[in-house]
Amino acid sequence: MNNLERSIDWEKVEEMTLALMHLTTFTEGHGEVRSWKGHSWDVLKRLHDRGWIGNPVGKAKSVHLSEDGARRSRELFEQHFVGPLVI
Repeated sequence: MNNLERSIDWEKVEEMTLALMHLTTFTEGHGEVRSWKGHSWDVLKRLHDRGWIGNPVGKAKSVHLSEDGARRSRELFEQHFVGPLVI
């Protein structure tokens, strides 16, 4: 590895992807939370392996977020992208 190459922190990539998925979440049917799956397939597989999203492989353009995944998605979005409350 030369001085210009750096390794990727995949845990951070997963967090940012899950946080950004919050922007496109919607509720469908019986309260199922879904998000559009326009992200890296490798990262979506990693999120699926963690149990935060359903299996991203298939014809559907969206993916189911588990209860824990939806909660974590919202928390990460607020942590990284929401400013302080202005009174």
